Amino acid sequence: MNRLDYFNARLEANMSPMEYRKAKEEQPENYVLVDVRVGPVTIRKEILEGAKVIPLNELQDRMSELPKEKTIILYCWDTWCTLASKAAVLLLENGFDAKELYGGLAAWKTLDFPTLGLSEVTSSPNEDSGVDCEC
Repeated sequence: MNRLDYFNARLEANMSPMEYRKAKEEQPENYVLVDVRVGPVTIRKEILEGAKVIPLNELQDRMSELPKEKTIILYCWDTWCTLASKAAVLLLENGFDAKELYGGLAAWKTLDFPTLGLSEVTSSPNEDSGVDCEC
C-alpha cells in the first residue's frame, strides 16, 4: 500500500470529534456512538455524552443491541489505544458500518465537549468485572 492509499483508508475508517459532532447534528438518525473501553468502573468514570456503553469484551454477545442501518462510531481512551479498532474489525466482519472516533475520550475532553459520569447512564452489567484494559 502506498502512502496515498494509506491516508485515504485512514480517512475512511476514522472520524474526528469535530466531524462526528457536525455529522450527528446534521443527520442524528444515522449514527450511534459506542464506548468500547474495558476495565473497572473506577477508571471508566465518564463517557461521551450520548454514548452507549458496550465494552469490547462484551461486544460479540451484545451486537444485537446495535442497528445495522446506522454508522457505529466507536471510541476508547486515546490515540494509543486499539480497543475501538478491534471493535470496528469485529463489527465490519459482521455486516455493520463502523468507524473509529479519532483520539477517543482524550481528544473529546481536550476539545471540552460534554461528558457524563458513568453513574448517570445505564452501563454494562459486568461493569465491575475487573478486566484490565486490552489496549
